[in-house]
Amino acid sequence: MTSRFAGRTSHPYFMHDCIVDQPVAIRRMLRSQRPNANGLAERIADARHVHLVGIGTSWHAAMVGEYLLRRVGGRDEARSWNSFEFWAYPPTMTNDDVVIVMSHGGTKRYSLWALEQAKKAGARTALITGQNSKGRLDLADVVIETSYQEKSAAFTISHTAAMSALAMVAVEAGGGQDLGAADLEALPDGLSDALALEPQIKAIARQYKNASRIVSTGWGPNVATAHEVALKVNEAAYLPTNAYQLEYFLHGPFVATSEGPLVIFIAPPGAGYQRAVQLAKATREAGAHVLALVQEGAAEMRAVANTTVTLPAIPELLTPIVYLVPLQLLTYWLALELGRNPDLFRWDDPRHVAATKPVEF
Repeated sequence: MTSRFAGRTSHPYFMHDCIVDQPVAIRRMLRSQRPNANGLAERIADARHVHLVGIGTSWHAAMVGEYLLRRVGGRDEARSWNSFEFWAYPPTMTNDDVVIVMSHGGTKRYSLWALEQAKKAGARTALITGQNSKGRLDLADVVIETSYQEKSAAFTISHTAAMSALAMVAVEAGGGQDLGAADLEALPDGLSDALALEPQIKAIARQYKNASRIVSTGWGPNVATAHEVALKVNEAAYLPTNAYQLEYFLHGPFVATSEGPLVIFIAPPGAGYQRAVQLAKATREAGAHVLALVQEGAAEMRAVANTTVTLPAIPELLTPIVYLVPLQLLTYWLALELGRNPDLFRWDDPRHVAATKPVEF
């Protein structure tokens, strides 16, 4: 198999350009794709089940979408799926079900097969994908376009745009106390505020570039954020990184915590905040370094963490989008500090190219 990245002339700013473009791209997407979001919301309204499907970064978007549809869209039965699991162990589907597939370029094999499977079963289908997607648009009843196709293999802008699209669908489907149209309108400004933290993030990357490993943890919708951070650091900076749900981190992984690791707590206000403060204190006392992402006024976490990154006040269900931005920047600057190209998915390493040659993505 010839890699889709083979022969690419790349430079370390492709990922960075995409990160910086997020406020403008998401504002544009929220305006241009509203009719399509409304069309998907109408199909969801009387559905029996709603399935959100994706692989890799798109799986993390599906996880966030599950929370959005449950808490905002009024669909308690919404469920997120890894594309492979959906294909291998599919649910029973009828024309009363909705299957939403997330795919940046539309070409991932198991996501494509999941869409084909859903269409064959008679389900209502949707595809959330990038502009000029190579996916099977004909298999989707509704297509929502997120952003331009990224030049970097480390997807950033298409991920935050996909989560923003799901937030728009959820608001169109139900609205409610947790999220509304005004919150979506303010989202690009929140992203801009997060981007303004780049000088601090660059310094943090320099400070922790020699961490023995990185752990990220969160709760609720930010379990997906923790997994996305781990994925990005692994694929762009090649650093050993693990992700855990907040309470799960205590029940096992914490035992391996000692001097050397950097543990990231994604800790906006919410049900897990006080528990996160307790675990951050324990983590630091065990010898690890603690980096916490918090909202303004989080005095308890600032008192126990080695380093805090303070973000603007936004609804908890939008924190997986806004809080991800400084973590994308952290991944980028860690890669550069370590002399690694975050754009190439390690396709410039002959050993990795040879190892993955028989594997289709």
